[in-house]
Amino acid sequence: MRIGRKQVMLDTSWQDLANCLGVDPDLFFPERGASTREAKEVCRGCVVREHCLEYALANGEKFGIWGGMSERERRRIRRSRAVARQAAPVVVTETA
Repeated sequence: MRIGRKQVMLDTSWQDLANCLGVDPDLFFPERGASTREAKEVCRGCVVREHCLEYALANGEKFGIWGGMSERERRRIRRSRAVARQAAPVVVTETA
């Protein structure tokens, strides 16, 4: 389990249902500038794509294709979620 930048998602049973199971992992970690198209194609119809993406986001995966998205695409999601959290209203409740 991670707190902050540490691992937070322990359940990875979703991986057993992934389209990428048995596919060469190198496909999902292309060299800088290489195409990510084939890896994203594997992810496209995967039933656990969202689980995979959320795992990568929660665990700060910096490299590779996760949930059909590159690190650049995941960075955009993290930034947009951070902005949304900052803009969210603070709810204060009084206790007796």
